[in-house]
Amino acid sequence: MQRDKEKTDFKAVRYGVFVISVLFIGIGIVNQEYWEVLQKAVRICLECIGIG
Repeated sequence: MQRDKEKTDFKAVRYGVFVISVLFIGIGIVNQEYWEVLQKAVRICLECIGIG
């Protein structure tokens, strides 16, 4: 019986983390944070190549 409860608790935690992560991704998209991440990635990449 104890193993079944542990599996149920683990599933609840897993789904809870999934829901929270989807929520935060949605908030980031609404706030258009992906543009800032893209700009930083391009800047870092150009600095590594030596162009920027």
